[in-house]
Amino acid sequence: MSWKFGPVCAAVIVLTAAPAFAEGDADKGKKVFNKCKACHMVGEKAKKRVGPPLNNIIGAKAGVQENFKYSKAMVEAGEGGLVWDEETLSAYLLKPKDIVPKGKMAFPGLRKDSDRENVIVYLKQFSTAQ
Repeated sequence: MSWKFGPVCAAVIVLTAAPAFAEGDADKGKKVFNKCKACHMVGEKAKKRVGPPLNNIIGAKAGVQENFKYSKAMVEAGEGGLVWDEETLSAYLLKPKDIVPKGKMAFPGLRKDSDRENVIVYLKQFSTAQ
C-alpha cells in the first residue's frame, strides 16, 4: 500500500497541528531534543545514527537524505509529496505513525504542544531553508 500525502491529509495536519511556531524557545527545544539524541544528531559534526542527521530538515522532502537507508514507507511518503515544514513536523512529532504508518521510527511522540514548538524552533537553527 502506498501512502499518499494529499490535500485532505495536509488540511487535517494543518488544522490539528498548527501551533504558533514563532512562540517557540530554542533553548527549551535543545533540552527537548535530548529525547531525540539517541537516534538523531544536529550541528556541524552531525552524522547518521539509528536515524538521519536533522540538519536542513526544515523544507526537506521526506526520505531523500543521501547516505541513509530509509524505510520503504518514508521513501514513499516523500515520493507522495511529504515535505518537512513546521506543520508536518509538528504532526509527525506528535504521532509519527499517524504520518508515516509503516515507518521505522519507534519514538512515541511529544504530547505537549510547547515541546513540539520548541524542538522545531531549535531545529530551524540547523536549517538553511526557513
